Amino acid sequence: MNIRFSRLAATLAVGAVAISGFTALQTQAAMKPSAEMEAWLKTAKLGVYNKDENWAEVVANAKREGEVVVYTSSGRIAKLVQPFNALYPEIKLTVHDLGSVKSVEKTIREQDASIFNADIVTTGNSGQVIHGMVNKNYLVNYVPQAYRDRIPEESREPLLVRVNEAMVIFYNTEAYPSAAPIKNLWELTEAKYEGRVGMKNPMSSGSTFMGVMTLIQNHEEMAAAYQRYAGKPIKLGEGITNAGQEFWARMLANDLVIFKSGSKLAGASGKKGQKKPLIAFANMTYIARNESKGYVNKILADVDPVAKLVYPTFTAIARQAPHPNAAKLFTAYLLGSTNLSKASDIKKPYMKGTSLDLLQGLAPYYDPGSVSPRDDVPLPAGGEIWAAMKGWNVDPDFMWNEGPKMRDFWTVHSSK
Repeated sequence: MNIRFSRLAATLAVGAVAISGFTALQTQAAMKPSAEMEAWLKTAKLGVYNKDENWAEVVANAKREGEVVVYTSSGRIAKLVQPFNALYPEIKLTVHDLGSVKSVEKTIREQDASIFNADIVTTGNSGQVIHGMVNKNYLVNYVPQAYRDRIPEESREPLLVRVNEAMVIFYNTEAYPSAAPIKNLWELTEAKYEGRVGMKNPMSSGSTFMGVMTLIQNHEEMAAAYQRYAGKPIKLGEGITNAGQEFWARMLANDLVIFKSGSKLAGASGKKGQKKPLIAFANMTYIARNESKGYVNKILADVDPVAKLVYPTFTAIARQAPHPNAAKLFTAYLLGSTNLSKASDIKKPYMKGTSLDLLQGLAPYYDPGSVSPRDDVPLPAGGEIWAAMKGWNVDPDFMWNEGPKMRDFWTVHSSK
């Protein structure tokens, strides 16, 4: 059930306080490991001790460990429990679907209390993950050696990217059968779209917050797009410093509709038979619901100034993970089989048979809205749209340095 953003001001203020312990940290280089962590790294053969990896030894040790515990921002990881268990019956896969913000919060709070429960943390929220977790030694980067030549350096360092995804705009093709509803993002701030645009709550969704911040980071292009839209320079409101902030201030003033669930948001835009379906800033991967749920969403692939806001989902081994070898094994599984190549013939259903054997942990994400960091993975059906869309990439440094200000800004403007 969706609720109007204007009713969320108090909730957002609480959310901002809940993460203030992270945002107060300063951007800096990685800390030196403690003696306890150093001993664990040496025993687990991670960090500087991860040399000349013996994969047969990793697998054997993983089976002896018998379990791998995952904190994840994605519910789709749970779909891997059965196939992973079928491949490795000796290892229990335990998945905690926490969302992006809670994956960060839970990991930090537990480790600060000397509770080391998680083996793997896989989430977005790039500024927090890089500066607040990796650089503070809550996470350890790990790239299986067999995949290093298959993944570009920018997707391996400082942290392994499990999959790239994007925030895009969905519209209902029953409501707009002949043409897309807009050609310029600024059109969504017009009165005719009041209460007609939806988005997942950026205060609780790291992926949505990354999209919000990416428009602000590219404020000069947003200003140029406004000039093309209105035929005159943009006039900023009181206390607003750039065109990116102005866009979101106007969206909030135009009664932006906020959802707790990305799947419900996709339904609000894409379900058939609606009189006034919403236009949605949504995770691109939900376009797969057209097939699974019978939705009629379409991706707005050509819009001024940008069509997709790209963000990474990272995968790392938690500090002092109790099952480090099982974590290594599951990391490799998430990246797909080493037998997978551009020449592989991947057919639906992706979660069964030969396709699953090759895709492994990529299978639940094999859709047009998700892109593997590997350079040898064939595109899924419809995947060509990704390359055709103009995109901006989230910047973790900008997220970390400017994110706290934007959280305050969002809370203030949502309460007006």
